[in-house]
Amino acid sequence: MLETGLIFRALLRNKMGALLIAFQIALTMAIMVNAIFMIQDRQQQMKRPSGIDENNTFYLTNTVFAQDHNFQAELQTDLNTIRKTPGIVDATQINAIPLSGGGWSMSLQLEPGEDKDAIGSALYMVDEHGINTMGLTLIAGENFSQGDIQWRGEGQSKWPPKTIITKAFASQLFPDDWQSAIGKTFYISQSQPMQIIGIVEALQAPWNGWDGVERSMLVPFQMESSSSYYLIRTEAGKRDQMMPIIEKELAESNKGRIIRRVTTIEDTRKRSYRQHNATNKILTTVVTTLTLITSFGIVGLAIFSINRRTKQIGTRRALGATRWQIMRYFMVENFLISAVGVFIGSLGAVGLNMWLVSTFNLTPISFELVFFGVVTLFLVGQLAVLYPARKAALIPPATATATRTI
Repeated sequence: MLETGLIFRALLRNKMGALLIAFQIALTMAIMVNAIFMIQDRQQQMKRPSGIDENNTFYLTNTVFAQDHNFQAELQTDLNTIRKTPGIVDATQINAIPLSGGGWSMSLQLEPGEDKDAIGSALYMVDEHGINTMGLTLIAGENFSQGDIQWRGEGQSKWPPKTIITKAFASQLFPDDWQSAIGKTFYISQSQPMQIIGIVEALQAPWNGWDGVERSMLVPFQMESSSSYYLIRTEAGKRDQMMPIIEKELAESNKGRIIRRVTTIEDTRKRSYRQHNATNKILTTVVTTLTLITSFGIVGLAIFSINRRTKQIGTRRALGATRWQIMRYFMVENFLISAVGVFIGSLGAVGLNMWLVSTFNLTPISFELVFFGVVTLFLVGQLAVLYPARKAALIPPATATATRTI
């Protein structure tokens, strides 16, 4: 039978040390659980599909410096040249690149006029080749036709009458039935109507930290601009081979421009989530460090307690206590300290998470993650006390009668 009374009396005699360890366990748990929660949240963000065929897609920047340049004719020539190149699936001009960190956004509303509820959306300008170039999945409605495409000059404020949106955007506009969005009209720039003619499965916005990252729309525009992106999709496995070929082709066809920033979507994704990866590494380091500090604290308290009670332990051994009983005594003592710590830590973890949710618009923490923290710290505590407990169990009975000589 365990001598629980003896254990409680020992804890009361060293209550300051026990409370410090319990507080350390509580602090570790509160931070650990929320750090793991934030790591998981960032990992989920990094795994979100962009909607694009990332493995086979790259883009480049076409910057023209020649005078009297015919933008429309040159653009059509470039795109036709790229599309006819063996190994190329399709190509389009585009105003922004998903996950790149820079692009366009507009507010849309279901009713015209000022002071109406509006929803923000990322905006991509493409021609009728845009969906095929990006490898998007059209799940409802239809694609743009060649007759839908309009030219957009610098400073133009008039918008085309048609658009294609993502499923996530349609679901927010029409939560009862996202498919009913087909044929519906919303308003851009407060008063200009745009009819939804198609819905794609997914297309991420250029900004990964934006709450509406999955709300995007395609607009049938080609741009008259001295600098623009060409987005290019290759046949499977040929992307890296085709990148220098297309770059050379375009550079040699017109000496009055610069082709630069030939980049894959995969590399863009890596750059986009570089901060997420760095944050995850920092949080992992913090969790590991706190767990180690807590373990050393438990070991230190146990060894201190054993050194103070060496004669008492020897007496118990002389009275017939087995080594296992001595080990069990210290493990139960540590279990009680850990129980207080994880109880306070659970409350702290939930409280800290409530603050994170309200401040950074995160989802609430799950019960499973709190339970994981409880189990983990109990295991850490019991493993940390094994060495000191075993050391106590090896104290010989003769220690009870030993006298100190001067």
